[in-house]
Formats: sequence, C-alpha cells, structure tokens
Amino acid sequence: MPDWTKPMSQTFEYYVVDPGTWKDKTRLTTIKTCTIERDSSADTLGSASIELTDNNNEFSNIVGRNRECYVRVYLVTGQNGISEKFPLGTFLIQSTSTSFDGMVKTTPIEAYTPLLEMKDVPPPIGYSILKGANIMTNAYRIVREQTRAPVVEPTCSETLYSDFVAEESDTWLSYTKDLVANAKYELGLDELSRILFLPVQDTASLQPVTTFDDDNSSILYPEISTSHDLYGIPNVVEVVYSKHNENFSARVVNDDPNSPISVQNRGREIVYRETNTDFAGTPTNLQIQKYAEGLLKSKSSVEFTVSYSHGYCPVRVGDCVRLNYERAGIVNVKAKVISQSISCTPGCKVTEKAVYTERFWG
Repeated sequence: MPDWTKPMSQTFEYYVVDPGTWKDKTRLTTIKTCTIERDSSADTLGSASIELTDNNNEFSNIVGRNRECYVRVYLVTGQNGISEKFPLGTFLIQSTSTSFDGMVKTTPIEAYTPLLEMKDVPPPIGYSILKGANIMTNAYRIVREQTRAPVVEPTCSETLYSDFVAEESDTWLSYTKDLVANAKYELGLDELSRILFLPVQDTASLQPVTTFDDDNSSILYPEISTSHDLYGIPNVVEVVYSKHNENFSARVVNDDPNSPISVQNRGREIVYRETNTDFAGTPTNLQIQKYAEGLLKSKSSVEFTVSYSHGYCPVRVGDCVRLNYERAGIVNVKAKVISQSISCTPGCKVTEKAVYTERFWG
C-alpha cells in the first residue's frame, strides 16, 4: 500500500470485464476522461461518465455492435519503485452518441453500477416472501438471480413478521432494498463493484478508517464547507395520553442557555406535540414525563453536512472518517461519507460529502 501523503505517479487503466467471471478481459486504451460518482442516495449507488476517442475503432471492435459491456477502472500508482493497481469501480457502459470534428471521433458514455440490472426488471405481479422466512437469505438469492456481479453472502438470522409482497411499481432493486431494511441492512458496493449487504449503523458506533487533517502532510484540500438546517427542530415537546379513563400530560422545555435552539436563544417556542402514544399497559405520570424528555432529546439532534476534497485514498461511501481541520473550526469530528466524485486524472481528486450529528439538548 503506498503512502497516500507522499509524492507518487498516477495513471489510469480501463478493462472490459467478463460478466461471467468478473475478471479483466481486454484493456481499452482509447478512454480520454472518466469521472466516477458514488452516492448513497442514488438508486444504483453511483454512476460514471466516460469519454473516449475511437479513431481506430478499438472500442467498436472490442465491445461489438450493441456497445454495452462492463468496464473496470483502475488507479495505477508508482512510489519508491513499486507499482500498484487499485480498482475504483466496475460499470455497465451504454454508448448513446458519437461526434466527429473531421479529425477525431468522440463518444460520450454513460455508465452504471451493476445494480442497474435489478432496476430494469420488475418482480412478477403478486410476488411475495412469506412470514417467518429468513430475510437476508432471500435477499441474497434475489440479487444472485437478478445480477451478473458477484454478491457477498450475509449472515443474519432475522425473519419476516408478515408476508412481504411486491408493489406493482416495484423493481427488483426497490423490492430488495425494502426487504433488507426489515433486518436493518442496506445494499452496498466495494471497489470491484461486488454487491454487499451492510448493517445500518449510526456514525457514533463506527470507527474511522482514516483522518483528514490540515497538517503539512495532509491530502485534504484547503476548501471546506459545512451546512445544517435548524428549521423545525423543536425546543418544546408536549405529550398527551388519554386512554382507559386515564389522562396524563407532560411538557418539556429546552431552556438551556448554551443550546442554540433553546427558547431563550431563539426567542420563541417551536412545539412538537404527540397525542395518544401507545404504551405497553397503562403508564404512570412519571413514565409520560420521562418519555417526553427522551422525545425532546432525540428531536434536538441536528445533522451537519461537510463538503471537502482530498487526494485519493481507499475510502468508500458509508465509511467513517475523522475530520480535524482546526483552521476551519472542525475539531475531532467523526463523520460518515455519503457521496464521492472521483476525477480520473493525475492527482485523482476526490470531492466528498460526509454527515455527522450534533445534539443540542439532553
């Protein structure tokens, strides 16, 4: 593994991939530019934009008339006489148009992760997995059947509490995402674009895979920005319980002078009210009060989004990173990466977004 903070040479290689073996088959030398997007909010978790010049018809001859195939992108580094190759993703490419300026034929290509194969096909109408079935075993089977990419088998004993029926609007992708959510899992991809099943975890429980700081050897670019939205965050919670001839109520106020969302600092109340909350049995007035306090505590958390750039290092979407950029006022913050844009040019700049949560009461 190279030292990503030290000088190195960087080039990029592209290979057509055999979908049957998921191994490199033929190298492509005509790709001119490539930008890779990794995004946890995208249906297929990412995409790529590729542009190639095909004056010698290399691409056409290798790919064939349908112009659809899987292509893998590698970053090749050279440091201290050692050359190493790092996969950045494997994408299904689909050529849409070609332009020719009299000298050079240029083809822009949209490329997609292997999850596109699941997005393109709906389940049979009325498809269902029955109550009591193992959630992740069935999810693994579906993904294996509906994609050609390798799938990493999960180990989880969670079962369905009721029949899980596909909606008419479902695709195999949306159905599987909803299915694994019942076991608190989500879909993911590794650097080879193998399909993963990842347990859903909050940032506090994750361990950072790397630290981005502002010392002299840092690969972090100087520009960084943060954003957050305090709109709608309550500073008062009211809970009203009225069942079985019992009537209880509780009101909890954030009056902490150190909290930026407190009644004093905002100069007004923002009230969240909950009525007829379900409890096991009949609650006491103290239980209602404790419940209201817990509710205000949970609703007083604000999510911050940090946008920054860095030189390439092996960080995935979903990883936890530590941000320690003291000059920007960001000190020892653990954040979860939610998106990356990777520019496949020397320097391999990664433009990244990560989120972290800060609690303002309780």
